[in-house]
Amino acid sequence: MKVKVLTPIFAESASRLVNKASEYPETILLKKDHWVIDAKSLLGLLAISLQPGQEVEIEIQNGNNTEVIEALLNLELFEKA
Repeated sequence: MKVKVLTPIFAESASRLVNKASEYPETILLKKDHWVIDAKSLLGLLAISLQPGQEVEIEIQNGNNTEVIEALLNLELFEKA
C-alpha cells in the first residue's frame, strides 16, 4: 500500500514506528526509491530519512495486512496516498 509521510521520521517517531512494527510477527517492508528496509530496523528507518510529502510503499508479508496497516496509520506518521 502506498502512503504519504506526514511528519519527519527521526528519533522518537522512528522509535515509535519500530516498536509498533515489532508487535507483529509479519515481515513489514518499507520501500522508498531503490531502498527496501525492514520496518523493525531502527537503523534502516533512519537511513531512508523519511520527510513530509514523500510517498513510500508498505508491504506486509505472511500475515494480516489490514490489521498491521491500520496500526501503522494510527501512529499518525502516514496517510493513505
